[in-house]
Amino acid sequence: MSYFKIATMLCLSVVMFACQPEQAETAKPRTESTEAAKNIAAPAFSGTTLEGRTVSSESLAGKAYIVNFFASWCPPCRAEMPDMVALQSEYEQKGFTFVGITVDEELSKARAFVQDYGINFPVVVVDKPILDAYSSYVEGGLRAIPTSFVVGADGSLHSVLIGPQSKMAFDNLIREAINAGG
Repeated sequence: MSYFKIATMLCLSVVMFACQPEQAETAKPRTESTEAAKNIAAPAFSGTTLEGRTVSSESLAGKAYIVNFFASWCPPCRAEMPDMVALQSEYEQKGFTFVGITVDEELSKARAFVQDYGINFPVVVVDKPILDAYSSYVEGGLRAIPTSFVVGADGSLHSVLIGPQSKMAFDNLIREAINAGG
C-alpha cells in the first residue's frame, strides 16, 4: 500500500473517531471577534464527486453552500440527510447547494448511501487537501462527523456546525447564507 494511502487512512481514522450521538454544537470560525468572523474567507477546495465530476469553491463562487462531512455508517449523519435532501430541493433554484464530503473508506457503500437516500447534491470523496483545508477552521482539527461549514454567497465562512442539525436549523442557516450575497 502506498504511503499516501496509509497517510489518508490514518487521517480518516482520526476524523472518524468521533461519530458521536452527543448534542450538536455550533461554533463560529476561530477569530478574535465576532465581527471579524463575518469576513473570514471560506476554505478553498477542489474535489472529485462519486460520479467523477469536479466540484470546487471556485465553481461555487457567488453561491451559498454548506459543506457537510459525513459517512454512510454514521447514525447522526443518516438522521440529518433526509432534511438536507428536502432543503436542497427547496433552495437549489435560489442560489444554494449542499456539498457532501464522504469520508467512507469503501466508495461502494457511499454510492449505495447516496442512492438509498436520494441525495440530490454533489458528494465529493474526501482527500488530504480537503481535510487539511477544513481542519484548520476547527480548533483541534476536524474530528467529528457530521460537521458542516456554512458559506455565504459572499464567499465568507459563516459558521461551523459540529454534530447533526435539525431541518429548522439548516433552513435558518441557508437563508442567512443566501442573504449574505446581496
